[in-house]
Amino acid sequence: MRLPVVLSLLATLCAAGSALAADPVKVPSPAQTEQRQKMTDCNQQATTQSLKGDERKKFMSNCLKAEAKTDDKMNPQQKKMKTCNADAAKQELKGDARKTFMSTCLKKAS
Repeated sequence: MRLPVVLSLLATLCAAGSALAADPVKVPSPAQTEQRQKMTDCNQQATTQSLKGDERKKFMSNCLKAEAKTDDKMNPQQKKMKTCNADAAKQELKGDARKTFMSTCLKKAS
């Protein structure tokens, strides 16, 4: 009498486990898609140049950094934030003094 109960319980657990194991397909974000494209492009360039080992690593690093440094993709508010943040860092401001400085700096017309 215990065997049918145990078997039905086992079958239920197996069915529930397989339903939970199915992960939904994740769609990459636009930033992830852009990064993948950068990797693909730099990788193709490195292959074209027949780079291997340390030379390839150095090339890939420089290639990815060069493409990532384009400030023209930043909107004016982001550029202002970057500038104000750099100024606050130069002045070594912390806590409330930094908050006040950042607020004032960001309110200024660019």
